[in-house]
Amino acid sequence: MAAIIMLSACTTISFDELPPGKFTGSLFVMWVGEGGSSGDGKFVFVPDPSDRLTFQRGGTGPGQTIVPGVMYTDGGSIPQVFQVFRGLHPWGYAPAYVVHDWLFTAHQCLSDGRTDKDYRALSDVDFDNSANILGEAIQALIKQRQVSRDDVAGSAITAAVASPIARNSWNKKGACADDEVTEADLREIEKAVPGSTTREARRRNLDIAAGAKNLRRASRARLVTRVSLQ
Repeated sequence: MAAIIMLSACTTISFDELPPGKFTGSLFVMWVGEGGSSGDGKFVFVPDPSDRLTFQRGGTGPGQTIVPGVMYTDGGSIPQVFQVFRGLHPWGYAPAYVVHDWLFTAHQCLSDGRTDKDYRALSDVDFDNSANILGEAIQALIKQRQVSRDDVAGSAITAAVASPIARNSWNKKGACADDEVTEADLREIEKAVPGSTTREARRRNLDIAAGAKNLRRASRARLVTRVSLQ
C-alpha cells in the first residue's frame, strides 16, 4: 500500500473527479510469442475488423475520439506485486490500457517524423492529457459495468502513468520503429483474425493478407481475451 501512496504523490490527477467517457466496439488481445517487457510473452492489441474499438472522451480537450490500431501492449505495465489487489490484474482494464498505449504510440511516431493521419488526429494530445484520458477510460469501464469500482486500482493506475518514469517513456526517441508489430507477427494475427491487420498493412505498404494465406498451418497467435463494449 505504501508504494501506491508513493505513486499517487507523483501526480495531481484526481481520479474520482474525472468524467467517464464511452467505449464502443470490440478488442482482442493476442499472445504472439515469448519475450516482451512484461516477462509473460509478447502481446498484441488487435482491432475487431467488424467492430473497431472506439473511445469517446468524457471531458474537454484534445483526443475526443480515439480508435486504436494494431500494436504491442503489455497490459498497462502493472508490476506483479500490485496484481494481488482486486482490479489491478493487467487485462481487467484492457480497453483503457489500449487507448493509453495508442496515445503513446501516436506521440512517439509523430516525434519520430511519421505523418500518418491516424497519428496526426492525436497530435494535440500531450502527456498530461494522456493520463487524464486513461482515467476517463477507466471511469467509462466502471460506468459501463465492465469492471467493478475499486478504491485502489483507478487512482493507482492513473498515478503510475503520470509519473516521471512514464514521462520519460513518452519522450523516448526512436520508439516508433522499435515498437512496430513485426511483419511475422502481423501474418500470424491476420491468419487468426482475417481482416484485422488491413489498416496497419496499408499504413506500412505491406501485403500481410497474402503472407497469411501462404501459412500452411494454424496461426501461432493465441487469443488471451476479447472484450465487447456497447
